[in-house]
Amino acid sequence: MRIKNYLLNHLYALVYSLGQVSRAPLSSVMTVVVIGITLAFPAGLYMVLKNAQRLAASWDDAAQISLFLKKDVSNQVAAKLAKRLHDRSDIASIKTVLPDQALKEFQRQSGFADALRALEVNPLPAVLLIQPAAGFADPVAVERLQAALRKLPEVDFVQLDIQWVQRLHAALGIAQRGVEILAVLLGLAVLLIVGNTIRLGIQNNRDEIAITKLIGATNAFVRRPFLYTGTWYGLLGGLIAWGLVTLALWLLDEPVRQLSALYDSGFELGALDAGMAVLLLATGSLLGLLGSWLAVGRHLSAVEPK
Repeated sequence: MRIKNYLLNHLYALVYSLGQVSRAPLSSVMTVVVIGITLAFPAGLYMVLKNAQRLAASWDDAAQISLFLKKDVSNQVAAKLAKRLHDRSDIASIKTVLPDQALKEFQRQSGFADALRALEVNPLPAVLLIQPAAGFADPVAVERLQAALRKLPEVDFVQLDIQWVQRLHAALGIAQRGVEILAVLLGLAVLLIVGNTIRLGIQNNRDEIAITKLIGATNAFVRRPFLYTGTWYGLLGGLIAWGLVTLALWLLDEPVRQLSALYDSGFELGALDAGMAVLLLATGSLLGLLGSWLAVGRHLSAVEPK
């Protein structure tokens, strides 16, 4: 019976708080929209960062290692080395460029074909073009692979242009930390918004609260509707934020597709998935509950019947 009464009290507080929100539609809508915009800003930046990380992950494949073999390494030895390296788990593919192939390619691209034909000896060595495996394409793993390949006796030197990849990952790391800091600051802003709204609600209902306490209502009973009111504000603000982020991604989708097509890329913007949407709603509700709890704990005790 006590459990039933407890649940009924919570149901009453839930319905009553929703009525309180709808009783002042203009101020409630303004509060919810402000909360929604505040939550949408870090959520939108997170989605931008997430898409940038997806794009950077596809660029990791561009970290190709050029393995220049020693001049005295024969074509047969180069082929055996390529076959042996291909069995490594951190290497996805290997392309062997033999000296004759390299010379022909250089003649075609350099514009010095006649001069190069005059050479009695081909000065170019055999080259192995190594593509790291997908799970080993990050800068740290690629550098580890480069160090291992440099120790091979057939290798003269190893060339790896990965500095731009490292800079990109470092920039994304800074951006991620910035988004986290901004999310915390804007979360505090939501607490202040909800707390101030609940404080005004308490001030506007001082007489009603005093009368309720006078007839024997406990602080928990009086506090409960305000806690639910703050939760409603946070939940509705989360819904607004979800709609704003979804709308922004939809508006950006077509321009991103056009830009991607110009670079012959199949990249598409990732949408706000269900997990992120639930997290956004849960975060809004929790911030609303916490903001109202702080405000009620500070201001409700000052309202006592005389």
